[in-house]
Amino acid sequence: MSIQSLGVGSGLDLEGLVRNLLAAERGPKEQRLNAREETLDQEISALGRVKSKLSEFEDAMKALQESDNLSGRDPQIDNPSESNEPITASPGNSAVTGEYQIAVEQLARGSRIETADAAFADSDAVVLSSGTADLTFKIGNTGDTFTISVAAGTTLEELRQQINDDENNFGVSANIINTGTAAGGSKLVFTSNVSGLGNDLQIVNDNDNAELNALSTSNSTETTTYLTPTLSAQNAIATVDNIRVESDTNKFENTIQNVRFDAKSLSDRDANGDPIASKLTIGFDTENLKENIDTFIEKYNSLVDELDRLTRYGETDEDEDGALAGDSMVRGIQQGLSTLLGNSVPGSTIGSLFALGIELTADGKLEIGSTDFGLGSGSKRLDDALADNFDDVAKLFSGEDGMATQLIAFTEEYTQGSSLIKSREDSIKEQQGNLETEREQFELRMESLESTLRARYLSLDSTIADLQNTGNALFAALGN
Repeated sequence: MSIQSLGVGSGLDLEGLVRNLLAAERGPKEQRLNAREETLDQEISALGRVKSKLSEFEDAMKALQESDNLSGRDPQIDNPSESNEPITASPGNSAVTGEYQIAVEQLARGSRIETADAAFADSDAVVLSSGTADLTFKIGNTGDTFTISVAAGTTLEELRQQINDDENNFGVSANIINTGTAAGGSKLVFTSNVSGLGNDLQIVNDNDNAELNALSTSNSTETTTYLTPTLSAQNAIATVDNIRVESDTNKFENTIQNVRFDAKSLSDRDANGDPIASKLTIGFDTENLKENIDTFIEKYNSLVDELDRLTRYGETDEDEDGALAGDSMVRGIQQGLSTLLGNSVPGSTIGSLFALGIELTADGKLEIGSTDFGLGSGSKRLDDALADNFDDVAKLFSGEDGMATQLIAFTEEYTQGSSLIKSREDSIKEQQGNLETEREQFELRMESLESTLRARYLSLDSTIADLQNTGNALFAALGN
């Protein structure tokens, strides 16, 4: 008798027996594999958080390395009236602090040329009836130039568009103004944005075409004058502490050493017609530097909190340990950072974070100290350093031996390229791969065990079924 389903022949629950034997074999091993997988997943996730927090701290330190953040100057402008702001200012990091009285008396501008009254009836008027001829637009002092070729039948409107669209146009704008009268007609107006005294726009009639004289300032040899500027180009004029200064643009570069100020509008004038100066004060940008120091402290403390959370041991059996509890690499990060933060910095008159008012607390965090150690509280030390030694604060953080430089070099050992954290992550990923292989091998062993058990109990089922059939036959014979 062939029996294919366990228990059918014998009536015993052999199928349940096989399932229980397989479960007993699978359970402990599968629990160990699952626990190991969970541990590896938690560890690689924790390492990712460590690297992320270290990177955030690096960004805060890099901000303290940048000269604009460390040595910045803060321009303050007091204008005579709130409705008029004649100047803006941008000091360089080496600008000398001080106050300056600045008044804008004239703004720089480019030149303007208009065609004569009634030269053209309207925008559809043809500027050249036959042939072709060239017009060259140029600024003699600067060397700016471009040339257009005017074709027969070109209208005033088409010429305007051709000028504005020329790829070599250096800043000439052509516009049509319709005067609304026969006496005025339509005027073509040329405006140049090249400012500065003597930088008037010139339009040269290269081929001395008589029709184009109406659009030109001179003939080909520039010996004959046709149109003249209705507005001449001019310099910007200002006074700095009553000293007259000029610029061919509205930007005054290094008129005050390492300071640029831009003329935006004319200064207001008093009852006598004299310009009223705005006061420009160049000071240290202490607020920006303070903000960067606060961010440095905040990001460090956030890093400490994360490392403490990941490395903590549970206080009770029910309280889980951190994913990196007892991890030697993380302990190395904590110890290395705290050591560097407590070091002195050579070449800085301030010397240390403590002298700047930044202290390490008992739980390993940074704060602006509140205790007076005979040197004033941390806040006072910081304010005094920014007021009296602002540029020396930069040396504390930047430079080859600066605090930020040392800290970045240390953290990059864990975050950059083939770093220590990257090596750990690679090792964990390799273990995860091995674990997956172990799972596959375990499943193969379980399949083999199930086949063995089923074959064994199938044979038992068949034997019992045969015995039962024999017994039934005997009982039947005896009964007869």
